Amino acid sequence: MRVFSFALLTGLTVATALSPGVAQSNAGTAAATVRKHLVYFRDKAGTPFTVSQPQAFLSARAITRRTRQNIAVQPRDLPVTPDYVAQVRAVPGATVWYSSRWFNAVVVNCDSATLATVQALPFVRSTQTLNRNATAATPRKQEAAPVDNNQQRVQANPIYGTAYQQAFMIGAVAMHTAGFRGEGMQIAVFDDGFPGVNQSAPFASLRTENRIADAYNFVERSADVYRLDSHGTNTLSTLAANQTGVFVGTAPKATYRLYVTEDYYAENPIEEVNWLVAAERADSAGVDIISSSLGYRDFDVPYINYSYADLNGRTAISTRAATVAARVGMLVVNSAGNEGNRSWQKILAPADADSILTVGAVDSLRNYAPFSSQGPSADNRVKPNLAAQGALAAVVNVAGQPTRSNGTSFSCPVLAGMVAGFWQANPTLTAQQVIGFLQRSGSQYASPNNLLGYGIPNFVLAYNLANPGMPLAAANPASANNQLVVYPNPVKDGELYVQLTPAFRSLPLQVRVYDARGTMVVERLLPATTAAEVRLPTSSLASGVYSCAVQAGGKVQRSVRFVKQ
Repeated sequence: MRVFSFALLTGLTVATALSPGVAQSNAGTAAATVRKHLVYFRDKAGTPFTVSQPQAFLSARAITRRTRQNIAVQPRDLPVTPDYVAQVRAVPGATVWYSSRWFNAVVVNCDSATLATVQALPFVRSTQTLNRNATAATPRKQEAAPVDNNQQRVQANPIYGTAYQQAFMIGAVAMHTAGFRGEGMQIAVFDDGFPGVNQSAPFASLRTENRIADAYNFVERSADVYRLDSHGTNTLSTLAANQTGVFVGTAPKATYRLYVTEDYYAENPIEEVNWLVAAERADSAGVDIISSSLGYRDFDVPYINYSYADLNGRTAISTRAATVAARVGMLVVNSAGNEGNRSWQKILAPADADSILTVGAVDSLRNYAPFSSQGPSADNRVKPNLAAQGALAAVVNVAGQPTRSNGTSFSCPVLAGMVAGFWQANPTLTAQQVIGFLQRSGSQYASPNNLLGYGIPNFVLAYNLANPGMPLAAANPASANNQLVVYPNPVKDGELYVQLTPAFRSLPLQVRVYDARGTMVVERLLPATTAAEVRLPTSSLASGVYSCAVQAGGKVQRSVRFVKQ
């Protein structure tokens, strides 16, 4: 299910879901119900792929991500044996939808008689039926309860628009001021549709800068993601929208991969398998972060529902998929769920997964939002891990207009954008180290609880923990006249540009660049200028993290960090 929101949104559009197929016998008698099944193989015998040649099935970016984190390619990463897939596909009536490297399995669409033939193949270990509809499909996704607006801080900002408070709360405004907006990071967003993203103004820079690297609809096996329900549009906006004065998300310069894994009109384990194969596609492409505002527990046929005991980090399909995604070096950020003020109360799968960031919700005053699902996991691990604003969160609707909604659906991507900027600023860290520093920056790190985990993280605190010898001063967003911004960040080659706010213009400038050890490696004395930016050469700098300190007229001084690749 989508970890959805209270319906304060407008312009929602929903397309009719695909109906379960039927296979008619030649005699024209009874119609056999066609369902999807996960068919597990016994081994990967005869595969032409090897762990020593991962370039055959992983992109260079994916291999680099693993190498940087010292993660070896393992047999689980190998594609399924092609001959096994071919033999399943050759069974009359069987259609292979997807294959899964990590689970060594294929998704097969067929009736029960055909399934029996597939099960008899000598390399098939077991099967699991993935979709059973008890009644006609109707929308059944849960919403978060409404939140009292009387005491909330909902003011806009000249730059961030209505998204300011949720970004400021976790230090994302200071992160942007320091020059980290997600450049060079790739984020995969799993949801149920992204209508309007291909047209509306807040997403214009995504389109013009070609930062939608991939889009795929796993529910329907098509590239069409810009229709169906708009929950994905709302979640993506908290990350990627970038319209000054209207709405600026927490990672407005990252590159995105948009994956529809969620079927709005049904609740079945096939959606968890969609999550799995989307994660594998993200892994192969070299994605850094998965943002998933999805959760699973109860299904259309109740007897397959998960119990609380199942939320132990190793049972649910989506949980197992999220765990492997973490093991291969991606950082998974997932909503805790909106069950806090319902009878269930607890987190949903895959929020129980180990080694991921599960995100709860607070309001604009940093108070626990009552709808936010509670921990711990069934095996007593801290869940949620962290929290961000999800009550009256600012989002963008299909028409490109800012509005507000409630749900951990939104606290999750708000935080995922900050995660992208933090990892951009600290590119040598592993995904698990990133999680560790963010948790240590949490507002209740010393005493985590079952409501907010380690609390609300802060970019500046986390950065300073990761860089004790080169701290980043906490930026005061109110003093925007004195802020500095550098670009491009990270710097790949060529020049670094320092944008000068009015306080730095018409005064002589002293520019110093320090390496990670605090050693000055560049010094420039620049004459007074009225220009909006100055240029600094970086070709002599080795790869690493640097601090650029600028002093204007011996009075105003500011520092900003950048990365040289």
